[in-house]
Amino acid sequence: MEIYMKPWNNFANFNDRASRREYWTFVLINMAISIVLNFLARQVGVIGIVSMLFSLAVFVPSLAVGIRRLHDTGKSGWMFLLALIPLIGWLVLLVFMLQESGGDNQYGAVPND
Repeated sequence: MEIYMKPWNNFANFNDRASRREYWTFVLINMAISIVLNFLARQVGVIGIVSMLFSLAVFVPSLAVGIRRLHDTGKSGWMFLLALIPLIGWLVLLVFMLQESGGDNQYGAVPND
């Protein structure tokens, strides 16, 4: 649970680095929570206001941890804008997010978690 809370504690930090473990733990747990919230909203038969509020709550931390993850691979945070290109941009970002750390770089030392 500590690794999931790390991006919440650094929710507006766009300057450091995030390890693969930190990024993927955050993304996968948020996806699971979102799926559960959407499922519960459909079962109750109401609009998923809680799910929408959750999505708003995780927007900035998700953006920050994504940019820090790109920094960990030695890429600029501006590369996150590739997400605006349907399919091809998403696939390129997926490859970047799956890459190993590039060692120490201009964004700092390798994260240790």
